[in-house]
Amino acid sequence: MGNMASALCKGFIASGKLTKENTFAYAPNQEKLRKNGENYGFTPCANLQELLLKSEIIIMACKPYQIEGVLAEAGTGSWSNRAILSIAAGWDYKSYQKVLTGNPRVQYIMPNTPARVQAGVMLFEKQNGLTVEERAFAKDLFSAVGIIVELPTEQMKIGMSISGCGPAFVDMMIEAYADAAVKYGIPRNTAYQMVSQTILGSAKLQQMTGLHPGILKDQVCSPGGTTIRGVASLEATGFRNSCMESIDAIMNS
Repeated sequence: MGNMASALCKGFIASGKLTKENTFAYAPNQEKLRKNGENYGFTPCANLQELLLKSEIIIMACKPYQIEGVLAEAGTGSWSNRAILSIAAGWDYKSYQKVLTGNPRVQYIMPNTPARVQAGVMLFEKQNGLTVEERAFAKDLFSAVGIIVELPTEQMKIGMSISGCGPAFVDMMIEAYADAAVKYGIPRNTAYQMVSQTILGSAKLQQMTGLHPGILKDQVCSPGGTTIRGVASLEATGFRNSCMESIDAIMNS
């Protein structure tokens, strides 16, 4: 029950998709679990067995290297009557098939950190073992914290590279432009507010109009104006190529 799981839980309960009474969680650190339960509104469980006894759908949110240990702790047979929504990176449907018997009822989902403010991207692997009703429930649940995007297994890695790693790249851009604002005299907090809202507003404008980003860029660039000079500088320093190479670095790792 770490940061991502807590953020998801907060969104699920705040949206009314779940209630405290039917949301249970387990983590080895019981004191932290109790405090998170008070903050986010779930009911803590003393052990994994209690969690399984009370739950029909399990969100597997531990670290990837911990998955096999958690599955073994409860006994692989204990999971046959449970649906698993796994948000552990790399643990796709085929990974669970290797460690669980039969046709495991698993859905691999990759959220991203903006889920903490109900503005995330939820990547759903198309291959899964859920029933139709369970999958509909999972999609409805996760839609409370962001948009749902379905991808085939072979595209999950590139999807995670964009939506999972992307927030860090955007944060770097916020920091850089805020530094530029501070360099020319704008207070730090005001700079962050201006830059973050500019990025948020630009993204929302593209989403709501559906216009190609290049068209929206052209609408800001007056002939001989200030914006086109800045665009030319970004092109000269390879801005767009740097963006694509950041994804290449992930995909080729």
